[in-house]
Amino acid sequence: HATTATQKTVDGPSGKLWRDGRGAQQNIIPAATGAAKAVGKVIPALNGKLTGMAFRVPVPNVSVVDLTVRLGKPASYDAIKQKVKEAAEGPMKGILAYTEDQVVSTDFVGDSHSSIFDAAAGISLNDNFVKLISWYDNEYGYSSRVI
Repeated sequence: HATTATQKTVDGPSGKLWRDGRGAQQNIIPAATGAAKAVGKVIPALNGKLTGMAFRVPVPNVSVVDLTVRLGKPASYDAIKQKVKEAAEGPMKGILAYTEDQVVSTDFVGDSHSSIFDAAAGISLNDNFVKLISWYDNEYGYSSRVI
């Protein structure tokens, strides 16, 4: 996750956790996140089935989700990519995007999509265990949903 306004610019005291007082532009900082709980509230079928954490990294904007999934039904990574691409071109158009390009974080600054699926970055251990990667502009992408 990109640096946020609540992080310190240099090392200093913190009220709760020592890590929270470390300088944001000099460190990769493990941090708690409420994102997994929020997904469970929005999609009740996933409630209690997700957990997560964030790594605050020294970039001004754009974050990435690294979702590791044990599938209930086997599916090849190619089949997953196809379904995501269909959703991005169909019912989720404008919210979900799909790319096979060799992208990095700055490629998504100013992107209005809530999620840009990175087909080239994901991997599959087997048809039951996959890692999916998706980018988002944590400022503009969010704002595009609110207005």
